[in-house]
Amino acid sequence: MQSAVRRRRAVAAAGAVSAGLLVLSACDKPTPMATITVGSSSVSEEATCGGKGDAIETADVTKCLKDTDIKSITVDPAETVRFGVDPEIADKRWTILMNGQPLTEDTDKTYTTIPGSVFFNAQYGAQGDSTLVSIKAGDGEKQSNTVTGLWSFKLKKDD
Repeated sequence: MQSAVRRRRAVAAAGAVSAGLLVLSACDKPTPMATITVGSSSVSEEATCGGKGDAIETADVTKCLKDTDIKSITVDPAETVRFGVDPEIADKRWTILMNGQPLTEDTDKTYTTIPGSVFFNAQYGAQGDSTLVSIKAGDGEKQSNTVTGLWSFKLKKDD
């Protein structure tokens, strides 16, 4: 009698594990992460659009840059803003966009810094006390216009 109970438990456990693996395999793999750090605060985000390696149409990029459901971080203009990306983003070459316009040359490094004052300077296209900053992943080719992912953040000026 006990061996039948053990067998049923083993079959039930194997079934539960198999069902769990099936559910996990159906889940989308998360996109690579991008992180912005200012002082001791940081915010990380999966791709706002794309991020899986396929090119994004220009119209979709424009629509994505208007997305308002994005994370924000407060920036003291006297502080340095640090940008970090997962190696998968760096391998595609990435550029920092400010209000949709390129702020930096594309790079294949996983880390860069920019003075906080840049994000609130009208000379660089800033308007008011907040700025949309996006990390744009390319296709791995230097200076390519192809976009494969966007990670967007709102930088809020700290007075």
